[in-house]
Amino acid sequence: MGIKFSRKMDSFQTSIFNELSSYKKQKLQDGQEIIDLSVGSPDLPPPQFVMDELSTYAKDPLSYGYTLTGTAEFKTAVSHYYRENYGVKLSPTDETLMLMGSQDGLVHLPMVVTDPNDIILVPDPGYTAYAAGISLAEATPYPMPLKAENNFLPDLSIIPEEVCHKAKLMIINFPGNPVPAMATLDFFKEVVAFAQKYNILVLHDFAYCELYYDQKPISFLSVEGAKDVGIEFNSMSKSFNMAGCRIGFVVGNAEIISGLDRLKSNLDYGVFLPIQKAAIQALRNDSGFTTELRAIYKKRRDVFVNGLSEIGWQVSSPPASMFVWAEVPPGYTSKEFTYKLLDEAGVVVIPGNAFGTQGEGYVRVGIVQPEEVLQKAVNKIKESGILTR
Repeated sequence: MGIKFSRKMDSFQTSIFNELSSYKKQKLQDGQEIIDLSVGSPDLPPPQFVMDELSTYAKDPLSYGYTLTGTAEFKTAVSHYYRENYGVKLSPTDETLMLMGSQDGLVHLPMVVTDPNDIILVPDPGYTAYAAGISLAEATPYPMPLKAENNFLPDLSIIPEEVCHKAKLMIINFPGNPVPAMATLDFFKEVVAFAQKYNILVLHDFAYCELYYDQKPISFLSVEGAKDVGIEFNSMSKSFNMAGCRIGFVVGNAEIISGLDRLKSNLDYGVFLPIQKAAIQALRNDSGFTTELRAIYKKRRDVFVNGLSEIGWQVSSPPASMFVWAEVPPGYTSKEFTYKLLDEAGVVVIPGNAFGTQGEGYVRVGIVQPEEVLQKAVNKIKESGILTR
């Protein structure tokens, strides 16, 4: 039988991530030692109290029914977390919504607020899920370049007036992936004013809010007027190492959240109750877990960045997230250098242009390995001689 896929599937081709994964497997089969710094998933476990809560409720026979949506207890925990951490007051009933991981909402939201061919302003480079959501909605992306000379913040003043009037949604992400930049209060105020002027909704992806090193990131919703124009997505995956649990949430504008809730009521039956119970403990527990987590990542960052500097690869030290956004040495494209690292040093990274055209000239490196492994990666890069050619 001949199977013909829909035209929509043309937007979902095999990605560089799959390509690199297959190439890495071949290298492993050939006996080469590989250090994988390409992934964006935590390598550490959740807090013990989170695992204990999950285990307790998983043993309860009454936990196995449909939850349909977030429990009132979960939504209250989310509003408590935002009030305590960012001074943002939220209605648990109307201004919070549970997700099956933040990517669930990120991919589905464009279908809620845009029609085919509507314009969505999107960061370039940006997280790949944004492109997937835009494709599903059959909307049109308009890239907002993130450049070093502008501290990797979009320059809203260069967006053409006709694009501003046609745009329905703006996506921003701070601290960012792949670029671990931080937004300023002035920038967020500019975004609110811009959104109000052109009647554009704002989606802020705040998944890395707890992974910062010196300065605490700003919640977009803490800015005056932000809740009138937008929403903020958050995740338990990075902040509490609960990536496999697939639970996150979105907060903010009640009308937007109501629309996403209506769509999701036709797509899934909620998150397993024990996982919700575990997430509630994470959101309400002031055990110092996130402080300890930041300390671990900061040590990793310093070992890796300082190590690269010592062998002649000068890269910027990220202020947040679990990534280093590293400029490739002269003479290489992003993809060429990625394969050079894999072939000759056995180190896997992601070429920057996998996240958008403005990512050319960079690679994304995940510091999701212990310090000794990161130091070993530095040593392998040095021994390969790549940086001295």
